[in-house]
Amino acid sequence: MFARWIPAAINTRPTEWSRAAIGMSLGTLLSVWVCAQVFGMPIALHLIGPLGASAVLLFAVSSGALAQPWSIIGGYLCATVMALLVAHVLGRTLASACLAAGMGLILMCWLRCLHPPAGALALLMVLADPATIALDWQALAPVMLGASTLLLSALGYNNLTRIRYPKRPAEPVPMIPADHPPTDSQAITAEDLKAALAELEAFFDVTPEDLEQLIHASERHAKRRSIGQVLSGQG
Repeated sequence: MFARWIPAAINTRPTEWSRAAIGMSLGTLLSVWVCAQVFGMPIALHLIGPLGASAVLLFAVSSGALAQPWSIIGGYLCATVMALLVAHVLGRTLASACLAAGMGLILMCWLRCLHPPAGALALLMVLADPATIALDWQALAPVMLGASTLLLSALGYNNLTRIRYPKRPAEPVPMIPADHPPTDSQAITAEDLKAALAELEAFFDVTPEDLEQLIHASERHAKRRSIGQVLSGQG
């Protein structure tokens, strides 16, 4: 049981850790600074927690489904709207803040823009500081400004450092003619992975197309290793 608590190895190099750390620091700084120039430092600092958490996703795991542009923009929008709505109806209490976060999660799942830091944002927008409360529904403006600035910084920094962002949609698998059946009828496809994910009924920060590419890449490495073993045996 205790072995399950041991973290898995991170499949990235220390240079990638440094690249992501610099991007996260600069992106968070820029988004908070821009927000402070327009709405004041108290409001900007009130948003620094969710923005910093979003920066981890956008710069360290930018290929993940939770880090794509619609996830951060849609997630922040859903969380803020839900938080302000609940605050108006039920008041600004701890219970209403938690309710807003839960309802925001449902809305994000429905709109396909799940973004974990938006949950923290919903809590903050209900239990807000006086300056943010005074903005009422206009509080949407600093939230979306901060999110948009962070997204733009991720777009620029990631691509300048040779990390393709946002993730390009996977190319569709070519159709196989009926008179040419596949050589391996048991080969795993994206449709098989979609069915497996639906059967598991759990959240996974990866798309079936990503899994299919990973499987095919693993198969290529396995074939190269097998060929190398055969050639070394013949030698």
